[in-house]
Amino acid sequence: MNPPSPLARFGDVLATDLRDVTSDPAALESAGWWAVVADFEGRLLCARFGDVRDVGRSTGRPSARITAGSGRRTPGTRWRGPALHTWRTSMNRSSYTAGVARIREHIAAGDVYQANLCRVLSAPLPDPDASDIDELAALLASGNPAPYGGTIRLPAHGVEVATASPELYLRRSGRTVISGPIKGTGRTAADLQEKDHAENVMIVDLVRNDLGRVCASGSVTVPVLCSVEPHPGLVHLVSTVRGELAPGAGWPELLRDTFPPGSVTGAPKLSALRIIRELERAPRGPYCGGIGWVDADRGTGELAVGIRTFWIERDAPDDTPLLRFGTGAGITWGSDPEAEWAETELKASRLLKVASGTHHHSGASGRRVP
Repeated sequence: MNPPSPLARFGDVLATDLRDVTSDPAALESAGWWAVVADFEGRLLCARFGDVRDVGRSTGRPSARITAGSGRRTPGTRWRGPALHTWRTSMNRSSYTAGVARIREHIAAGDVYQANLCRVLSAPLPDPDASDIDELAALLASGNPAPYGGTIRLPAHGVEVATASPELYLRRSGRTVISGPIKGTGRTAADLQEKDHAENVMIVDLVRNDLGRVCASGSVTVPVLCSVEPHPGLVHLVSTVRGELAPGAGWPELLRDTFPPGSVTGAPKLSALRIIRELERAPRGPYCGGIGWVDADRGTGELAVGIRTFWIERDAPDDTPLLRFGTGAGITWGSDPEAEWAETELKASRLLKVASGTHHHSGASGRRVP
């Protein structure tokens, strides 16, 4: 069976007619509309599409170029997901809680203030030919709507990603750049604790420093700190960091100085990355990376942090195509290992049900436009 054609879809914008693929971030400063996937480990793929159109009503988001219109899609039938019992994790409960304890030891030793500990879940696809990642994205949009949801489907390049991300990594409009770090998760606002607020403030400071490397001196501000946002099945604490790019700076410098996103690494970032490499047992791939689009002609773009994200790996070691999904939590001195494990379960449970076809209920998307 022939692989599905390349496409990218974000909000109501559908991009087809693949023209170019590159790993050079300078392309994002050239011309055209680009889909972007940056793996947590540093692999960057930028895909330029020739036909970019609005396929639904306006969402009020900064949008890509609109060239034509057609009807809004609904979930189709070309998705058969894994059964819930087939998912396996790169870190089980005991190894994950031991990892949390180890991070607390690093904090006590002064090596780090906070570090994210993540695990990757994998399940075999029961029918790889009925596994269109864009159809999974449609299910996610229905069953777990998210402000930065989307699809990038480039089978020939090993990229099939569907995200239901609630978190803004970078939004650019001209010279203005905004980031929306999330730290703090609970089932309800009443579940959010002092630890969650402290963690959010810590990561906001890291994001301020990252943007400060590429923005004009004195231009980085925090218009919103620790706002409570509802999302399907949970709430998050979200802040907004804004800056104005320094002369000569663009997407290459933004990615160089801010990647990986601070909310999914820790602080200080270099120390947190070292601890992540020490403790985690699987590469994160597009999970915790950057996923989105850039319109180089208009000087606009929007990249999400690649959380709440599924991706297909068709060249798995045993030749069984796999669906993968990541989940994790930010660890501080105040972290309880069992509570952090429970947070990773909370973040994953609804999404895994959607992917399996056992949950279709829509919920709040939590969209907040600074």
